[in-house]
Amino acid sequence: MKLLHLSDLHIGKRVNEFSMLEDQKHILTQILEITDRERPEGILLAGDIYDKPVPPTEAVQMLDDFFTELAERNLAVFAVSGNHDSPERLSFGSRLFQSKGLYLLSIYDGQERGIVLEDEYGTVTIHLLPFVKPSVMRHVFIKEEIPTCEAAVKLAVRHMNVDRRERNVLVAHQFVTGARRCESEELQIGGVDQVSASVFDDFDYVALGHLHSPQSVGRETVRYCGTPLKYSFSEADQEKSVTVVELEEKGCVKVRQIPLKPIRDMRKIRGTYMEVTNRSFYEGTNTEDYIHAVLTDEEDIPDGIQKLRVIYPNILRLEYDNLRTRESREIEGTDHAEEKTELELFEEFYKLQNNQAMSLQQRAYMEQMIEDLRGESQEI
Repeated sequence: MKLLHLSDLHIGKRVNEFSMLEDQKHILTQILEITDRERPEGILLAGDIYDKPVPPTEAVQMLDDFFTELAERNLAVFAVSGNHDSPERLSFGSRLFQSKGLYLLSIYDGQERGIVLEDEYGTVTIHLLPFVKPSVMRHVFIKEEIPTCEAAVKLAVRHMNVDRRERNVLVAHQFVTGARRCESEELQIGGVDQVSASVFDDFDYVALGHLHSPQSVGRETVRYCGTPLKYSFSEADQEKSVTVVELEEKGCVKVRQIPLKPIRDMRKIRGTYMEVTNRSFYEGTNTEDYIHAVLTDEEDIPDGIQKLRVIYPNILRLEYDNLRTRESREIEGTDHAEEKTELELFEEFYKLQNNQAMSLQQRAYMEQMIEDLRGESQEI
């Protein structure tokens, strides 16, 4: 049984206000070409299909085209919703889609919906688990105590009909403890979203979504395939891929990756302004790539990012690494040794977002708001 594992398409995503739709269309076409070569029995799509709960019209059309192409190839699709998706919107027409081989579970209701496939080795059951958290599960299991995400996922798995004598595959969208995060992912404070890999011991392969870096956690067959495109510069050194899963007899699972090649890569360049604008520096490279430029000049270049766009039209970020910025980072680093107040943290956030400090009026307003919230929490 051969399956292709995909996740975190984030269709409709914008990076630094640059639309990724053209890049996503290119990569989805490439995935279709891979399915034509590999001829899998099905596609595992592990959540975050869209980037926003209310996706733009172009994103909806792109997903419709992608699913239509898969249906025309008679490929079964096993998909779940992620934390970026709107479960209600994604579930529209899902029962009708099943007649075309698209099994989409976006709203968890406690019902087991294992889909059974057959090959020369027997049966393979595909289990679907959309993104769940304690609040979702408490609506389904009113009498259960569900304090954490791990408890929520454990409960969901316990209500699946998993025959350990046969082969079982789980498609899920969760954060497994020990996995590596990157900048483009949403974080939950305190690690409350973590689920241990042992929760999935009953499954021969676990097709995970949520984290953007391709990796296995705990064992080779508990795997994040990662995003098909780079969505942050923390992913610049990664090679994006499609994961191919081959289940032979019980206990024998083979996993491999097929690289994906984007129209525009996401990469970092470093040097003085004169160096990075010299033809010998960029000749032979794709200057259309998404660029994070780090200039080492001691003085800022006036309108530096606009000037660099003459050569690198898709530059997304410009930073300086010089004596002044290093000293600034060292000073900022000493601040972390002391615990900061809520107001100090908000001031740092405001400055980061607006490139200027808060006014005295804004600071006073924020200070009063924090005090009011603190008083409300004490009353509760």
